[in-house]
Amino acid sequence: MTDETTVIGVVVAVPEPWAQLLVDWRAKVGDPQANLVPPHVTLLPPTEVPVAERSAVSAHLADVARRHAAFDMHLSGTGTFKPVSDVVFIAVARGIGNCELIANDVRSGPLERELAFPYHPHVTVAHDVDPDMLELAYAGLADLQAEFHVGHFTEFEQTPGGAWAIAHEYPLTGPPPA
Repeated sequence: MTDETTVIGVVVAVPEPWAQLLVDWRAKVGDPQANLVPPHVTLLPPTEVPVAERSAVSAHLADVARRHAAFDMHLSGTGTFKPVSDVVFIAVARGIGNCELIANDVRSGPLERELAFPYHPHVTVAHDVDPDMLELAYAGLADLQAEFHVGHFTEFEQTPGGAWAIAHEYPLTGPPPA
């Protein structure tokens, strides 16, 4: 039996044309994660899993996706977690409840884990940057509006270099809410 592990994350990816815009802004403010972490709304934060359990994790995520319907997401304006954390983010205006329900289901079974902070769906655009760069991101993206359909969630796996690569996409095929 091997003790080898890998780190995964589960997200709703932000599509184009907004994804590149957010990568560009993250780079503009000097965020070291700009080209490593694609723009997304986290459903499961980086989580270490045994490689031997990958098939069980995949089956679990497929089951979660089958229980949830596709939904529409609207990102609108900026927010910050200051003073708790020096982060500027794009706010989720529509789709919060969908993300909460999916995230709760994802964080069960083989992926059950405690969170460091209460779950709050958002898209990080500046983290670990100088205060003036946080302000630049906060003001510069304040008018951002992005609306798109979410038909799947994505499992990412962290590469040895720290970047995130798509491992699998899971279509949301559950029944629509009554």
